[in-house]
Amino acid sequence: MKNAFLILIIAVFAFSACENEIMPKPEHLIKEKKMINMLVDVHLAEAAYNHIRYDSAMINSRTENFYYSVLDKYEVTDSLFEQSLVYYESHPKNFEKMYRKVMSRLSEMEQERSGRKEELLKFEEEE
Repeated sequence: MKNAFLILIIAVFAFSACENEIMPKPEHLIKEKKMINMLVDVHLAEAAYNHIRYDSAMINSRTENFYYSVLDKYEVTDSLFEQSLVYYESHPKNFEKMYRKVMSRLSEMEQERSGRKEELLKFEEEE
């Protein structure tokens, strides 16, 4: 999960250098709230895959199966997800805010699961 986070953070900063080259809004853009939920689930799917990939019963599972399960859950095609993701990434300031929400939700889930809610890390913007 940390690797995916690092890659997406790098992508955010890479797109911030290209802020003038904004991609046009796709005709069927995934709504921001739904996209945040999907990104949370993508991270959870990746974590699940990384956790079970060494299980002999799951040795033949492929990462794509986990990602497609997220797309199926939200009834979204892979091309629509990709177009929406690229669109949001082309607006780095907004995408960073979205991703802070994603990371905050993942952090909350992790802390609740570990029973350390009082140590909850917030990735919220400082006001």
